Amino acid sequence: MRTVLVTGPGGAGRTTLAAATALAGARQGARTLLLTTQSSAPEAVLGTRPGVAEPAPIASAPGLYARRIDSADRFRQEFLAFQERAGAALDLLGAAPLDEDELTELPGSESFALLHALRAEHASDAWDLLVVDMPPAAETIRLLALPAQVRRYLRRLLPPERQAARALRPVLAQLAGVPMPAQKLYEAAERWESELAAVQRVVDAPGTSVRLVTDAGPVANATLRTLRAGLALHGRRTDGVLVNRLLPTGSADPFLAGLSGSQQTALKALREDFPDVPVHEVPHLGRDPQGVAELDELIDGPTGAVHPPPPAADPWTVEDRLAIEGILVWRVPLPGAERDGLGLVRRGDEIVVTVGRFRRIRTLPSALRRCTVSGAALRDGALEIRFTPDPGLWPRTAPSD
Repeated sequence: MRTVLVTGPGGAGRTTLAAATALAGARQGARTLLLTTQSSAPEAVLGTRPGVAEPAPIASAPGLYARRIDSADRFRQEFLAFQERAGAALDLLGAAPLDEDELTELPGSESFALLHALRAEHASDAWDLLVVDMPPAAETIRLLALPAQVRRYLRRLLPPERQAARALRPVLAQLAGVPMPAQKLYEAAERWESELAAVQRVVDAPGTSVRLVTDAGPVANATLRTLRAGLALHGRRTDGVLVNRLLPTGSADPFLAGLSGSQQTALKALREDFPDVPVHEVPHLGRDPQGVAELDELIDGPTGAVHPPPPAADPWTVEDRLAIEGILVWRVPLPGAERDGLGLVRRGDEIVVTVGRFRRIRTLPSALRRCTVSGAALRDGALEIRFTPDPGLWPRTAPSD
């Protein structure tokens, strides 16, 4: 299954080009679903209201379906289910349960609803192509990192090895006369772990990639460089950049000619910043696209290609330079990163890498745990972290006879 996550800086036409990407996939014969959290924009763009409970077919585009994620309803369902599971503990506290009609969506619930829908549609096995209209890019990067981060928190706060004594808890519960809170806590952690692991498998799958939507301009280019570094930090593959609303060149009007020239300059700089990523031009129609016929004018041919990207190994690679320099080098690809925004901290068996406003924590490979960090440098779009073996921990070679 192919999954394309469409994002970009706010206001660049992300929802429109997500719909156009999904349409292009359906035109290529793929059974395609467009997932979005937007309420009105997809209907205006597609000319058909997306389904909520179930995906709705787009009549004028065979093979294309659309679904809007109702995050408020998802929040109510999850909260009521939690309230029911925790009923005994809440009774002990004298808490008054909340009714469904008094529940209002909390900030952040949209992100969890999107991740849940992404996992559920992926598990349905009903689609060849899943196109997701993601939030703005900075939020998307944090959202895609969320499953791994929360799983790490759960392992630290509720270590699995502490569950070895779970068999005693039912006995203790009988003696106390009430369910033990710790048992409920571990049961909840197990559910969260299972759900988050499933989401992470979708995000990390070989067929999942990010497609960036942007306007053409110097500010947009600078923003995109930062966003690409953040995506690379978390191992997300960028399969293309869609440069939206490009004016035709050669206009006789001085104002339009100047604006078009500025766009072309920015487009050239963008291609230089993304030498290994296809950069596609999307024309300005002179109006906001509405309906399938106008979406067809935006993306066609190679721009709408939805073929799976080549399989990729873990981009964080360890280079053995022991024989020559006596060090190991962990290479972290960070295209678009700048030295001023980099941070590096080692905490025990983990390394913390910061790129601007984005941060990632990774467990060191076994060989590097027996080393000390001896330096780091940003070269050719990659952070090279140097490790020197610790004589007290590094295995010694037995002397030859």
